[in-house]
Parts: sequence; structure tokens; C-alpha cells
Amino acid sequence: METIAEDERLDALFTALSDRTRRDIVLRLSAGEATVKELAEPYAMSMQAVSQHIRVLERSGLISQGRHRQTRPCRLEPGALETALSWIEESRRVWSDRMDRLETHLARLQEDDDR
Repeated sequence: METIAEDERLDALFTALSDRTRRDIVLRLSAGEATVKELAEPYAMSMQAVSQHIRVLERSGLISQGRHRQTRPCRLEPGALETALSWIEESRRVWSDRMDRLETHLARLQEDDDR
């Protein structure tokens, strides 16, 4: 059974990924570190708005910011994605098992009707 902390971590993670801009930022960071300014370039929004997206991603654990001279490069934290993937895979397995059991049950009902 999942703990409250794990549930909250997943909530923050999926909330962060629910926004297209934040998913784009995660995708961009999968290619390597980038500054907030570099991450903001493709968007017609203020630096403040991009910074807000980055804060959401940081709170979810998906990205972190370091320090390099006077810049604060952002980097992807793949462990957070692994947490989401684990949850998705477990959910897929549970639902696949349920669907298999339903299919078996329906096949038995069909056999009974054919008799």
C-alpha cells in the first residue's frame, strides 16, 4: 500500500506533467542542462511565467537547479520519472490482469449459453 508521501509525490509529478509547457521543458532537459533563459526562448511568455513553470517542476522533483558561475542551469532528475513509470506500469499490470479475468469470465458465460 502506498504511503501518503508517495501519493503526494505522484500527485505533484502528474500535476507538473499535466501542462504542455512543462512537458516541453522536461523534453528539452532530456537533451542536457539549460538555463532558464534558454528554456524560455521558444515561448511567448515572460521570464517570470517560465520561472513559475520551473518551480512547479522543481517541487515535483522532475528537475533541479544548480549553480555555475552566475547562472543556475536546470537539469532533469530521471529518478522522478522512474517513480511515475513504476506507478504507470503497476497500474497497467493490474488492469491487464482484470481484463484477462473478465475475458475468461465472459468466455465461460458464452460457453454456458451455447449449451
